[in-house]
Amino acid sequence: MELCEENYGLLTRLAPDLAKLRGCHCSALHGHMDLYLEVMEQTPYTSLIHITYYFHHQLGQQPDPDAVMRVYHDARQVEVVDLRQHVLPLQRIFQAPGLRNKWKANLFVSKWLSFCLLQGHRFPLRESRPDAAGLVALG
Repeated sequence: MELCEENYGLLTRLAPDLAKLRGCHCSALHGHMDLYLEVMEQTPYTSLIHITYYFHHQLGQQPDPDAVMRVYHDARQVEVVDLRQHVLPLQRIFQAPGLRNKWKANLFVSKWLSFCLLQGHRFPLRESRPDAAGLVALG
């Protein structure tokens, strides 16, 4: 539960107005990978989000790490619904159910969100503007 609360705090620092965000957003910082956030579902008390980097490969863009999370705004918790990553030795650390696997997924997300914040990534509502492709670029 502590990791779920910690991840909520990190995520709301990354996207302070998450409960109001809609659609796809991109946090682009010079010298760093672009971070993408998609709000897949928004209800009064929860958000379902997808967050990832897209790496360029021979087969096209590949998401990695690639996380889908349910955000419980009223309980101030984040639940990792799915997590795929290929950088670490564990090819896919989220395998439902299993308390240990959930803990591993939440720990990975905690470290990743902290890293994104240290780089300076943010998804503010007020500074976003849609570009021609429909993504929201941040200035």
